Amino acid sequence: MTGMGITRRLALGGLLAAPALARAQGTHQGTHQGTDWPNRPVRFVVPYPPGGPTDILGRVVATRLAEDLKQPMVVENRPGASGVIGSEVIARAAPDGQSFLMNASIHVIIPHLNRNMPFDALADFTPVTNMARVPLVAVVNPQLPVRSIPELIAHLKANPGRVSYASSGNASALHLAGEMFKLMTGTEMVHVPYRGAGPAVQDLIAGNVQLMFDSIPSSAAAVRSGLLRPLAVTTAQRVGAYPDLPTIAEAGVPGFDIATWYAIWAPPRTPMPIVHRLQQAVTAAVAAPEVRERLATLGADPVADSPEDFTLFCAREYERWGKLVRDARLTLD
Repeated sequence: MTGMGITRRLALGGLLAAPALARAQGTHQGTHQGTDWPNRPVRFVVPYPPGGPTDILGRVVATRLAEDLKQPMVVENRPGASGVIGSEVIARAAPDGQSFLMNASIHVIIPHLNRNMPFDALADFTPVTNMARVPLVAVVNPQLPVRSIPELIAHLKANPGRVSYASSGNASALHLAGEMFKLMTGTEMVHVPYRGAGPAVQDLIAGNVQLMFDSIPSSAAAVRSGLLRPLAVTTAQRVGAYPDLPTIAEAGVPGFDIATWYAIWAPPRTPMPIVHRLQQAVTAAVAAPEVRERLATLGADPVADSPEDFTLFCAREYERWGKLVRDARLTLD
């Protein structure tokens, strides 16, 4: 076993024990902070430019939090390096309940591709809650002669390496969905990363790439206008946005299940009374009718799990995506 493997197992062991330790520390260190938190403005760092899905969803939730908690919730964009730059701000922030990270599932994916991470994505953060989960949809340019997943698989096998699929960038859930599809179907495609889903969808419409595993709201307008053709959704269950569209699993790839998710983390050693107070506020926020309606337009399903459950979820997702990266031999090069 390598030193890195030993370190990761120790870190995971510590992560799974973290909720109990943090509760003990939080009771001693932060009970008084939890009772009156927040008593001043709270900062949420989004490690991407304004206008992306993490930013949009984060601002929807933050707006409601400000109403419920009676304090300004300031969303601060710190883009760069696939979310690493902004995330490091929170990894190094004081554990005083004034700064939090809003990031997506890439938080537990990028460490497997970037060997020079300035922080540990698990150990250097306190998980608060998974705000929402967003299914993806496989969409193609109508010029591609396929109308179903079985037809797509047959076409890919007849034309290995001749079909390109777009993503919003390396290490994104959209990228990993394509790699998972390749592995599970024994097919070959060329990955073309873009700087965001918007440019990727435009090139898909133009026919410069043929396929994309996209978030539902990103391509919804193009699907409605007939510029793109949906084949299937990527989750284990069908989704309300496309009730008649099969899942990839039921269309012939059993076990295929992938979605992107958007969550909140606190700096390490943040008192647990504060963590639980924020999680409870997020639960109330995503249950508010106007927030649920807005999330539905984004194709997002509210989650708002407990800090303890989200900690375990992060550990599972870290291992799941790490295995896919290794099996697919992915790199950032």
